[in-house]
Amino acid sequence: MTGSLVIAGLGPGNDALVTPEVTVALARATDIVGYIPYVARIPARPGLTLHPTDNRVELDRSRHALEMASTGRHVVVVSSGDPGVFAMAAAVFEAVEAGPNEWRALDIRVLPGITAMLAAAARAGAPLGHDFCTINLSDNLKPWAVIENRLRLAVQADFAMAFYNPRSKSRPEGFVRTLEVLKEACADNRPVIFARNVSRPDETINVVPLQDTQADMADMRTVVILGSSQTRIIETGAAPIVYTPRFSS
Repeated sequence: MTGSLVIAGLGPGNDALVTPEVTVALARATDIVGYIPYVARIPARPGLTLHPTDNRVELDRSRHALEMASTGRHVVVVSSGDPGVFAMAAAVFEAVEAGPNEWRALDIRVLPGITAMLAAAARAGAPLGHDFCTINLSDNLKPWAVIENRLRLAVQADFAMAFYNPRSKSRPEGFVRTLEVLKEACADNRPVIFARNVSRPDETINVVPLQDTQADMADMRTVVILGSSQTRIIETGAAPIVYTPRFSS
């Protein structure tokens, strides 16, 4: 019996944003592996075993999935958003590189998903319409000095920026410092989008001038998008439209 391993993105939260390709893989799976709230999104059914685990055991989770696939199981490792964006695809391949040679012969596929960043941008308009970058603000896997250097260089390059994991209970000071760096480096009032629980019933989208931003406007369920110096706002009768033109002046 030949096993397989699929690393799949479940999108930002609404089941309507799960791709048909991922839906097919989930229906074929014998085992679902992932972080507890992501696995909870998968309905139980006969023949399917769910393996929820804590958020900080990515490599253990990856090795477990690879071991099951090597015994002939059809395993799906689930991530929110896209599995290649600060998620499980890199962790699985890190485990493959360090693991036994037999893992390299496995049928492993990565199925993309809609990221929270792209879902948030679509809700706001098109803030990522020109060059942009994405930065994970968590310093769990890299030092704060690296994050701050990347923030300053991204401002210098005049990228729009999308930020993941802005502010947690264990490290609230990180986003405080992020905003301090951005206000100093940008020295203007470009728009900042705070998009929380995008595509879920309690979704909120707030557009705030940079100099008016406060750290408590974000938490771990929030994606933050900072416009470039070229980003514009169109006022409407409802929510403002934020977009970055496809040309630079």
